Amino acid sequence: MKVLLPFLRLFSRQWLMMSVGLLLTFITLLTGIGLLSLSGWFLSASAVAGLTVASSQAFNYFTPAGGVRGFSIFRTASRYGERLATHEATFKLLTDLRVWAWRKLLPLSAKNLQAMRQGDMLNRLVADIDTLDHLYLRLLTPMTASLLMIGGLYVFIAWFDLALANVLCGALLAVWLIVPVIFYQLGRNPGEAIIQSRQHYRVKLLDMLQGQAELTLFNANGRYRAQLEQAQKHLFASQAKMAAITGMSQAMVIFANGCIVTLILYLAGQGVGEYVPPGPMMAMVVFAAMASIEMLMPIAGAFQHLSSTVLAAKRVTDITEQTPAITFPETDNKELTITPKNTRLQLDNIGFSYLDNSPVLSGLSLQVNAGDKVAILGKTGCGKSSLLSLITREWQPQQGRIELAGKDISQYSEPALRSAMTVVSQRIYLFSATLRDNLVLALPFNKADKRKAHDARLIDVLQQVGLEALLQGDKPLDAWIGDGGRQLSGGEQRRIGVARALLRDAPLLLLDEPTEGLDKRTERDIMAILLKFAEQKTLLMITHRLTAIESMDKVYHMEKGQLHDWQPTPVN
Repeated sequence: MKVLLPFLRLFSRQWLMMSVGLLLTFITLLTGIGLLSLSGWFLSASAVAGLTVASSQAFNYFTPAGGVRGFSIFRTASRYGERLATHEATFKLLTDLRVWAWRKLLPLSAKNLQAMRQGDMLNRLVADIDTLDHLYLRLLTPMTASLLMIGGLYVFIAWFDLALANVLCGALLAVWLIVPVIFYQLGRNPGEAIIQSRQHYRVKLLDMLQGQAELTLFNANGRYRAQLEQAQKHLFASQAKMAAITGMSQAMVIFANGCIVTLILYLAGQGVGEYVPPGPMMAMVVFAAMASIEMLMPIAGAFQHLSSTVLAAKRVTDITEQTPAITFPETDNKELTITPKNTRLQLDNIGFSYLDNSPVLSGLSLQVNAGDKVAILGKTGCGKSSLLSLITREWQPQQGRIELAGKDISQYSEPALRSAMTVVSQRIYLFSATLRDNLVLALPFNKADKRKAHDARLIDVLQQVGLEALLQGDKPLDAWIGDGGRQLSGGEQRRIGVARALLRDAPLLLLDEPTEGLDKRTERDIMAILLKFAEQKTLLMITHRLTAIESMDKVYHMEKGQLHDWQPTPVN
């Protein structure tokens, strides 16, 4: 249960709306019991008053009738307000939870998240956080409101008969204490099974959607669909078990309420306080006991969801409580300034591995002076991209030191480090947005900029990288490029990545296979553009091709995690 404490503290931010929801829930229960109790007394008293002409003439029908109508109106209004307030509080709580989770997630590096699948991550950030709304909506609010109502009902009944108040409210309190414990135990395994089977199903579904092209090409759709259907069956089975427990809990509450009503009917029949025979007072007390089922029914389902809520909290906490493997200073050091003339990159005795027993880089040293153009050649998997990941601080080396502009790279704040580098990565990610949206992210953010302030510049870089075909039509920059740039070819996606680099004026240019997937002619053109762009910059390029190698000041060959001077193979 301790895992829920951070979320309860987070809930305190919405204490006002939560309190309003709780108050309206209590008023709804109060008016419901008041309506039924007054109605029972009114009907019974009216019947007794009608036995004689004198009593019927003396009986005040209007005040109780007005009370019944008043309770009806207040009940309707409070029920509507309670729905609005509790759901508004729930939506605000979910918003706070998501913002809090993302703020915890953003500082985490690739090392923190390397063992987590995309589908599992998505499920934790969406479904598990949604599950946490049970904590307020189905647990805290109904349990607290019903406990307050038991106290209020005790005061009311005790006004007429203390013994009846003790029996009625003691029985209700016993149900309030015992039923949640029973159905927490019964719902524990099914609740956890729902969370786990939902996570498994979503992971399978996401894998199938993302790999649809490969599954179709290899005729493996049927096999994966069968696995998905099996995961779906497990999910439905766990949901069916939880539904059965829900029905059982409701049946138990109805049975308990029936026993309480029968007991109160027997005791009240012997007299209610000074009213012997009890007459209308007996009806009032019995109807109050009958109306108490409204506050007992939410108790039935409150704790059966607690196990799934606890598991969801644990899964979210597994992400949010991680210590970032890579940290940055929170403030900029004014002495750490990076300019085109001060971009010397120094790597000394770097050792790095993703797994402890599999070294990727071993004793690697490299010096790139300001303004130098350096290329690193090597076969796929030799560690070239890992080297760039260390320079950009996506990963942290286990040994050695990396310096930029004469200072340890760990001394730079993240904004300062990012503003000093332009990176063309091996994998170009395009957002499901417009062509303009996918380009302007490379520009410095300025709230004063209007949406179309940079259109001329965007069009210019698209033309430079040979994407004139995307500039057709009236509003080419507003063209939607699809999810992940699906409407574009691989070569077009690569050139958009190069266009982003041309939009970013940083002194250090890092290229990771910048022309991968391009034909020879386009590759030469793109490299010529990048080299011209990098004339006054420091350039480090990772590649396995020899295009533009002659333009480099220094070329290294990477093998077994180390760098060696590259010697071109003589041509006979």
